[in-house]
Amino acid sequence: MPIEQIPDSDVRYYLVAFDAEGRERTDDPAGLMSERVGNALQDQAITDVFIMSHGWRADVPSARRQYAAWIGAMLACTDDLARMRATRPDFRPLVIGLHWPSEPFGNEELAAGVAFGASSDLDTKWLVDRYAERLADTPAARAALETIIGTAAANPEPASLPDEVEAAYAVLARESGLAEDLTAAASIDCEKGDPFDAQAIYRAAQAEPVSFGDTRAGGIALLPLRLLSYHKMKDRAKQIGETGGASLLANAQRATAQRETRFHLMGHSFGCIVVSAMLAGAGDGQTDVRAVNSVVLVQGAMSIWSLAARIPAVPERAGAFHRIVRDRRVAGPILTTMSRFDTAVADAYSRASLAGAWVPGGLGDQVSFEPGQQNWPRYAAIGALGLRGEGLAIENLDMQAATQPYSFQPGRIYNLLSSHVIREGGPPSGAHSDFLKPEVGHAVWEAA
Repeated sequence: MPIEQIPDSDVRYYLVAFDAEGRERTDDPAGLMSERVGNALQDQAITDVFIMSHGWRADVPSARRQYAAWIGAMLACTDDLARMRATRPDFRPLVIGLHWPSEPFGNEELAAGVAFGASSDLDTKWLVDRYAERLADTPAARAALETIIGTAAANPEPASLPDEVEAAYAVLARESGLAEDLTAAASIDCEKGDPFDAQAIYRAAQAEPVSFGDTRAGGIALLPLRLLSYHKMKDRAKQIGETGGASLLANAQRATAQRETRFHLMGHSFGCIVVSAMLAGAGDGQTDVRAVNSVVLVQGAMSIWSLAARIPAVPERAGAFHRIVRDRRVAGPILTTMSRFDTAVADAYSRASLAGAWVPGGLGDQVSFEPGQQNWPRYAAIGALGLRGEGLAIENLDMQAATQPYSFQPGRIYNLLSSHVIREGGPPSGAHSDFLKPEVGHAVWEAA
């Protein structure tokens, strides 16, 4: 990807793209963007590096659009920029946007252009190819996909999943690496999920449909397939962060080892997993990353217990990214945004985290937005309820107007109640993407 120009400004950013395994893509005519980043950091007097990651549902064109809007919204905070330059007269930023393959459902291939009827053999083959790319491209996985998709093409809404389809789902869950741990919880949410039960998900969806992708084609019989894709993208976000993302951060910090260059990480949705994994690393052996100066997690689709030293439901285990707090890998503040109008994280995330949560009414009052509560749910996203857990220095604040200052302190976590700002959007995701606001940009600048 060439270096991208933000419209109507002189600001550019580096778009660094990774494949599904976290390897930087080598098909850019301009060369490896990570090398271009390293050269810029060595040759220019960069004071602040901003690294941001999009969430799910982003191909390269949509990632470009999102980063242009995201950076553009920050540039519109002219008072904050003036304050930054007054505080740091030599202020010179470098911005990096990460791209990773994060299309879990593929609504585009299930839209009106796909007939998906009993005679749609070509469409069925195409869907098998696409889902094999996302989940597992093995002979067993392909055979399972042919059974699942072919049967759904002939009968989109059977009374129950046929035995052969249920068995095919079990094979696909195993081949994709998600059979034993539905939520990818051992590595992300640190909570063991129930074994994948496609029949239970299907029966629950019949009574209480929840959209994980376009159900106009293929009916709800493909809902378990979309759910597997969702969890695969969640697992991929962590892998991208631990591999390509962590390497990019380490190399950028090595290139600025002789200067006081500050680093700031920002993520949206699953991008919060990417930047958290980038900072936490794959294990305790990571020692070559110095503390970053701020982290902002916008409407994060990751567990509220991610930084906790102990998960209440499984007290012998810590949050997947607890190393960030334990090893003091953030010198400044950590911010989250929370909105009750973001149904992607306030409702769908909790339902998708456990097969049993799909039972109608199974969530009950799982996600509550009552102030002052202490009994936090087992499965909930930070974009709904913020970061939680004992031993964390947490402060809950209202998101301020773009003209009002904060008093963020180093080493503290600030959960910003943002429902009065992040509130617009229709089904199924609600306000999940309604964060390109001056109030959000202001909070990012205040943290930096």
